[in-house]
Amino acid sequence: SESTSCPCPGAMSPALAKEVPQEEGEGGSRRSSWGLLVTAGVGGTLVALYAVATPFVTPALRKVCLPFVPATAAQIRNVLKMLENRSGSLVDIGSGDGRIVIAAAKKGFQAVGYELNPWLVWYSRYRAWRDGVHQNTKFYISDLWKVSFSHYRNVVVFGVPQMMPQLEKKLEEELQCNARIIACRFPFPCWIPDHTTGEGIDTVWAYDLKHSRGCETKSLEITPETES
Repeated sequence: SESTSCPCPGAMSPALAKEVPQEEGEGGSRRSSWGLLVTAGVGGTLVALYAVATPFVTPALRKVCLPFVPATAAQIRNVLKMLENRSGSLVDIGSGDGRIVIAAAKKGFQAVGYELNPWLVWYSRYRAWRDGVHQNTKFYISDLWKVSFSHYRNVVVFGVPQMMPQLEKKLEEELQCNARIIACRFPFPCWIPDHTTGEGIDTVWAYDLKHSRGCETKSLEITPETES
């Protein structure tokens, strides 16, 4: 009589044993594909974020390194306070994302911003359009050292200490006597402010050029000696 052998528990037929590794291989391949897709997606997102964010947080190539630091709400209020009872054109030197220019335009100024970083200029134009003041604002991609500010009556500066002496000299040479210069975060080294408001990083100094020039002229006058 023929005897039949029963497979031992846990044993696997040769046919089944051949199929299982195949299935595991296909599953592993699918997982690898998904992993590559996820990695590529995350990597692409990070690259895109880096490309967009980098110009906002790193300084553009300038004669003096001037990083982009957004103006605080208190700084904007203090600048607008220094512009009370003023009129005429306004320029923001190193306008960043356009906050000061837009705020001034809402107060009726024809406001202009100069910024070397093109990403920030494009973003400023978008914000001005979004806030409905694009007709009263202009933003230019330009190096502040290559621009003449002679036709502006109101000048706002968010500078750094390294640039203030040279900028003070430039504005002294270019601006008319009726100009007011408003410095944020750091004062000018030689001028004496006519008005000051705020405290800490929100401090704002206002200089009326006619007074600064008058003081300078007085200091240069030589008193004639009287004969005894």
